[in-house]
Amino acid sequence: MYAAVVRSFDRPPRYEEFAAPEPTGRQVLVDVLAAGLHPRVRSGANGTHYTSDGSLPLIPGVDGVGRLPDGRRAYFVADDDGPGTMAEQTLLDPRRAVPLPDDADPVVIAAAMNPAMSSWVALRRRISFQPGQSVLVLGATGNAGQMAVQIARHLGAAGIVAAGRDQQRLELLTGLGATRTVSLAGDPAEAADRLGKAAADVDVVIDYTWGAVTERAIPALLTQRAERSAALDWIQIGSMAGPDITLPSFVLRAANLRIMGSGQGSLTAAGIVAELPSLIDQFTAGTLTAAALPVPLAEVERAWTAPIETGRRIVFTPSASA
Repeated sequence: MYAAVVRSFDRPPRYEEFAAPEPTGRQVLVDVLAAGLHPRVRSGANGTHYTSDGSLPLIPGVDGVGRLPDGRRAYFVADDDGPGTMAEQTLLDPRRAVPLPDDADPVVIAAAMNPAMSSWVALRRRISFQPGQSVLVLGATGNAGQMAVQIARHLGAAGIVAAGRDQQRLELLTGLGATRTVSLAGDPAEAADRLGKAAADVDVVIDYTWGAVTERAIPALLTQRAERSAALDWIQIGSMAGPDITLPSFVLRAANLRIMGSGQGSLTAAGIVAELPSLIDQFTAGTLTAAALPVPLAEVERAWTAPIETGRRIVFTPSASA
């Protein structure tokens, strides 16, 4: 078969022949219809993701849409220690897959599920989110952040503060459900002050930034909070601004701050998969939307580093599935 193959963490994957994987146990060999190029896929392909063990060669891709031998289509999450999804064929474990409705677009599903899953699972599995609560999406101008705004609105958030650097994207988020936007551009201290004033009393923070942005944001919110004993659930999902923060100890004593992560390891695979059917239904119904850019898998090396319009996600479509 042909696949996108990473042979060096310093280079993009190349389209080349590779041995088809052999199913074991419950696994099924499926034809891949679509596989999204997510930030999680890039970090796995360059060896920087926290689950990377440094082994090469590898086929990137963490999820996708596949066609089973009986013709049915399914969205699936690849096994943690198995081959990736950016290939003409890969392995599907039925315990990590859900069937697709006939009217579901495989390219849209492959583009949307990974970024949407992060906030969907976080709000439904990591905390007991209730309709009427308010949410801050930190890093809202990225694909996952934009999806988080839509999902918070769908799940009944009374107020949604969207914060990010891209002013043009911020303006678009009001149409997706944001009740207030905050620019993180410019002087970092001034940005943190703006954020504190706008979002001090939210109930939940969905954080895709971490790093210096979060380091300033936590004290900014807590020092302006009207009732510091009111619980604030800070859900760490991404680290666009850096992998580390320095957190003053007083912050944890002076407010009811609960910091947690949401990602591989903090949730069981079964728990994640259980949320997928309802999320797929939202995309099929058009309740949630995503902008996908389909690209033939044969163009993976070029597309990997090519500029792409903000807000769109590349989805590779192997030729075998055409």
